[in-house]
Amino acid sequence: MIIAHRGASHDAPENTLAAFRLAWEQGADGIEGDFYLTKDKQIICFHDKTTKRVAPDSPERPVADMTLAELRALDVGRWKHARFAGEKPPTLEAVLHTVPAGKLFFVEIKSGPEILPVLKPQLEGSGLKPEQLVIIAFNEEVASGAREMMPQYRVNWLTSYKQKNEQAPWKPGRREVLRTLTETDATGLGTQGNLDVVDATFARAIRKVGREFHVWTINEPVIARRFQDLGVDSITTDRPAFIRAAITAPATPGDQP
Repeated sequence: MIIAHRGASHDAPENTLAAFRLAWEQGADGIEGDFYLTKDKQIICFHDKTTKRVAPDSPERPVADMTLAELRALDVGRWKHARFAGEKPPTLEAVLHTVPAGKLFFVEIKSGPEILPVLKPQLEGSGLKPEQLVIIAFNEEVASGAREMMPQYRVNWLTSYKQKNEQAPWKPGRREVLRTLTETDATGLGTQGNLDVVDATFARAIRKVGREFHVWTINEPVIARRFQDLGVDSITTDRPAFIRAAITAPATPGDQP
């Protein structure tokens, strides 16, 4: 499956209705968006901790310290291109309403567990089937809390990888990843697309413990085909139409990362 990262964010401003609608036009199987709990306990679509990057014309402020009205007053489209001027960060409910029948919505939680009691009624009241919604989070408490509070939905625990230097091992290692999946009761893993870590042995280990296997954020055709060969359930990308075409086209000689 092809999941549009923050919508079709290569072509439209990330985490906006323009990007999500374009993702559906480009044939994405699902969209992924990022969500914060606002100061007045609403849920807004926003990736960064502050407004600086996507609202450069406004004073920088922490997203979690702002009200929904303050955030909705921001222009988060102009930074991408003048034709997107006036795009506002949408609420979770607005994004939910864009999801067609049979399509998926990966809801990434950027706040802590305090968002979950607000999230639950919005997801359950959306009219979408449980199998269309996947909650994803780096925060282990959010992942485990979502599984406990909303067992009808799949939950992916997310991880990236770091190393202290070029000779040091990547962290977390495979055993730690498997342990966290068990401890959080996550139904799947959303892994950074790091081929130094995620190889065939890694993929088999995830499947052996009965978890789904998703990868992000892949924008290069050769890398996308490599993860396709590893049998991932989904590839999250900024370029859904482009990557879809790449993984369905016949491979050419030398197509190895």
